[in-house]
Amino acid sequence: MSLPQPVPPSWKDLGKSSNDLLGKDFPFAGTALEVKTSTPSNVAFKVTGNQNAKTNLINGELEAKYTDKSHGLVFTQAWTTANYLRTQVEAENHLAKGLKFDLNASLVPDGAGKTALFTTTYKQPGLHTRAFLDLFRGPTFTADTVIGRDGFLLGAEASYNVTEGKVSRYAAAVGFSAPEYAVTLHGLGNLSTFSASYYHRVSPDVEAGAKAIYDTKATTQGVSLEVGAKAYLDSAAFVKAKINNSGVLGLGYTQALRPGVRASFGLAVDTQKLNEVTPSGPAHKLGASFTFEG
Repeated sequence: MSLPQPVPPSWKDLGKSSNDLLGKDFPFAGTALEVKTSTPSNVAFKVTGNQNAKTNLINGELEAKYTDKSHGLVFTQAWTTANYLRTQVEAENHLAKGLKFDLNASLVPDGAGKTALFTTTYKQPGLHTRAFLDLFRGPTFTADTVIGRDGFLLGAEASYNVTEGKVSRYAAAVGFSAPEYAVTLHGLGNLSTFSASYYHRVSPDVEAGAKAIYDTKATTQGVSLEVGAKAYLDSAAFVKAKINNSGVLGLGYTQALRPGVRASFGLAVDTQKLNEVTPSGPAHKLGASFTFEG
């Protein structure tokens, strides 16, 4: 008798452990601030702001989210300093258990930019499938599916342009996920770009990962490789390091200052240009991020 199968990750979350290890907690681009608060009436507010170290431009966003858990409804409204309005409505487990509907719309009042993406997600043991309809681009219909059994994962994605009447994009992936490690292989961009990722929880305090990308259409042939590791110093702090085959070394340090307050610092060093200054400034990057959550 086979064991019950868990719900596999969605298409976008295949290889997430490796992507998070190599991509998160490295605030290189500048200084960022995030403040989260919530009210007893199930309304959560989030204010984010960041200053780009290269352009010195400051961008911010104010988001309000209302959650009605008893009816499976979530309503989100956001407004950015670029006068960009975003509205999202989510409804889950209404027509069937595991079925979720999501409408994500955005508008630029002083311009012509507008989007409307309708998403349907269905999750069951061993199956995670999604369908998207982009009303203002094409319109375009996109669907992806991930099936899983005993840790093995198989996924595929395809987009169909309704106006042109043809498949505009397709991709596939295979992988294996276990509590201590995960391996994923993607074929993206109509199977023109291939990526392989690996994640390993070496011990409760140490994680390691790697990602390799090969683009068959790139002008310079070769494989892009990036490896990284994360180590917990104690229950409130950890350090991360990564390096790619271009010689760029990334370092990150995150410290929980107190419950709900976290600070992260990042440094990117181009080891091949230690003493060089590019036309836009130094070849190295330094940044910080602060998060307050109440």
